[in-house]
Amino acid sequence: MKYKWCLSALALLVLSCGGRKQMSPEELEHKLDSIKSIEVKEKLKLQGVDLETSDNPLKIFYDSLSMQTLPVSYTEDFVRYLPGFSDIQPEIARYMSLSATTHHKAACLPESLGARLILIAIEEAQSSHQYSLWLYSLDDEYFPVDKLCLYAVEDKSDEISPEEFVQFFSITSDYEIHLLDFSKSRNQAQSEEIYYVDASRHFVLRETKLE
Repeated sequence: MKYKWCLSALALLVLSCGGRKQMSPEELEHKLDSIKSIEVKEKLKLQGVDLETSDNPLKIFYDSLSMQTLPVSYTEDFVRYLPGFSDIQPEIARYMSLSATTHHKAACLPESLGARLILIAIEEAQSSHQYSLWLYSLDDEYFPVDKLCLYAVEDKSDEISPEEFVQFFSITSDYEIHLLDFSKSRNQAQSEEIYYVDASRHFVLRETKLE
């Protein structure tokens, strides 16, 4: 509501300039971006994330996320609807080295033995509503250390038909990450990779099966 009010006020200001110099399209766009930035900061404050007063906005954002209980695994509904995921605002996306022009979502996993993990759904194109799913590990300051792709949106130009293979993933209660390619026509797994999180919070390949 405040954003719409600001837009109306700005439009009236432009129209009332009379004989004074009119704002160029670039100047108008800059002012609109500034208003939108204020609106985003207000939304973050409602989530408990104050970018201006917080020493660590990433920690506050992490603490505001819904927690996915373990184990968690692939289902069509999970990767399509992302239940329990929260929006990542552009300011936080920049901290996470994500594009601020597309829409991303996140949820956290339970902490164990120093492992601080977060699920991030990355929108592949602006307003596409198609998300790849990544697992991030965070350091003590809540900045990303490493990332692992759990599920990728199928590339239509790929020679392999998306109707043939399914990308399964699972994260166990012991924090083992299983990535599996499943052949529908053969009704069997083609390959499986198993990862774990080491002491430096990197994802390390433990073994490969079915190659």
